[in-house]
Amino acid sequence: MRASRYFISTLKEAPSDAEIVSHQLMMRAGMIKRLSAGIYTYMPMGLRVIRKVEAIIKEEMNRSGAIELLMPVVQPAELWQETGRWDKMGPELMRVKDRHGRDYAIQPTSEEVITDVVRSEIKSYRQLPVNFYHVQTKFRDERRPRFGLMRGREFTMKDAYSFDRDVAGMQQSYQIMYDAYVRIFNRFGLKFRAVAADNGAIGGSGSHEFHVIAHTGEDALVYCPDSDYAANMEAAEALPLIASRAPAAEPLVKTPTLNTTKCEHVAHLLGIPLERTVKSIALTVETEGGRENWLLLLRGDHELNEVKVGKVAGLGAFRFASEAEIVETYGTVPGYLGPLNAKLPLKVVADRTVANMADFVCGANEEHHHYTGVNWGRDLPEPIVADLRNVVEGDPSPDGKGQLLIERGIEVGHVFQLGTRYSADMGCTYLDEQQKPVPIQMGCYGIGVTRILGAAIEQNFDDKGIIWPAAIAPFEVVLCPMGYDRSELVKAETDQLYAALLGAGVDVVLDDRGLRPGAMFADWELIGIPHRVVIGERGLKDGKLEYQGRRDAEATVVEVAEMLALIKGKLAQ
Repeated sequence: MRASRYFISTLKEAPSDAEIVSHQLMMRAGMIKRLSAGIYTYMPMGLRVIRKVEAIIKEEMNRSGAIELLMPVVQPAELWQETGRWDKMGPELMRVKDRHGRDYAIQPTSEEVITDVVRSEIKSYRQLPVNFYHVQTKFRDERRPRFGLMRGREFTMKDAYSFDRDVAGMQQSYQIMYDAYVRIFNRFGLKFRAVAADNGAIGGSGSHEFHVIAHTGEDALVYCPDSDYAANMEAAEALPLIASRAPAAEPLVKTPTLNTTKCEHVAHLLGIPLERTVKSIALTVETEGGRENWLLLLRGDHELNEVKVGKVAGLGAFRFASEAEIVETYGTVPGYLGPLNAKLPLKVVADRTVANMADFVCGANEEHHHYTGVNWGRDLPEPIVADLRNVVEGDPSPDGKGQLLIERGIEVGHVFQLGTRYSADMGCTYLDEQQKPVPIQMGCYGIGVTRILGAAIEQNFDDKGIIWPAAIAPFEVVLCPMGYDRSELVKAETDQLYAALLGAGVDVVLDDRGLRPGAMFADWELIGIPHRVVIGERGLKDGKLEYQGRRDAEATVVEVAEMLALIKGKLAQ
């Protein structure tokens, strides 16, 4: 590719609405152009990256035995109503009507459509297993689209769906996809981590998220450096930090705590460690008979994990209690809540650590007062015990092999074991060896194609611009001739090297625009081309060229005859 025949549009400054590095650099490098909130035109330079990402994904999906098809963006509401997601998805699901008043969804994902395909096409156990995938535009009507391609409304995703006879088959298909994802992200050249995750709105029995590691990542990833344990914060198991409960050593005392509602302030007032305090969180569950009151107890220095709360039996549909409900149930305003002497019946759930605490401090259900010296058994009945909290660094690893660390990541892929979540709702069955209908076991597997661009940049940039891994860079190599339009020697050598690189299958761009060296270098450093070759008349007189990798501090002088081999060697690394 010759730069004079391509479209290159770089900016010195990022638009004011570009909040994070990847958004700023993609706008400055002319890779995307904003059309509307969360909706972008992929400009030629950005589209080259997208196509390279897609090519790697498709190669590994095909290698894994998945079969490509293409499902529509617009999907009839009836399919979504069969699974209940027409109502469950909420406003993120874009709903439209056709000229006849029929309801449709602009797809955010395709579980319903692919299940409809399979229930009409797959009849016998002999046709299973099968895995279909496509790369298609998706739309999710985010309330607050931001960060460019990281949280846009329209995006491109690769989604795949496996169909198996039984759970063992589904788990085998899941492992095949997991392994394919590892190969894909390794080929992208990105530092990533696969972590156990919660299935969320998709449903099913198990899942893993794939995160690109970046300090700017929105998600907290929990892992043990001494083992293979890894999970996202929502799914990471928090073990009790107290091995066993000590016997009561203090009397129960109602203690004045004037205008002191936060655990940190109560601990300071009483001159005790924060770890001896317990915070109370009031929940409400609506039932056919009225309302259930639940109280969650966490150690004062711990944070609630709402995903874990939703998995406690009876709390699947919880909400936080209103202030009016709190006053009615506990007889006091928030800040002084506790499990003792509530006005109405409670169901008390204690985090694993709290369940092993003794002589702790909690609210007295009386304004400006807390209890000290609270003990289970003596002062309170034994609670329901559950894992309710977020882990913190230094917690013991659930596999017993060390301590947990936390790093930030950007979710770019997710694999799910769906089981019969969709096949049961939609009557997707096959006939087994005895000719009996059996629900098909499903898995689903997604990669955010366009999100990969933002995540890769968040992991790979400097003060000059983007630093693309070679596998997904818009071009692998840029040739920067000094005086291409003025020196026959420079032009001849540049054209010869350009032809040699093309002949070797290298994705190379020749900058023949006649720019000054500083402006030329700045463009390609901003765009992020991994390898640069400078051809100048002075160097050529000595038979030399200059090579510089995008991460290199200085250029390296290379013999003209050795440059092709050098580039090929760099690209093979």
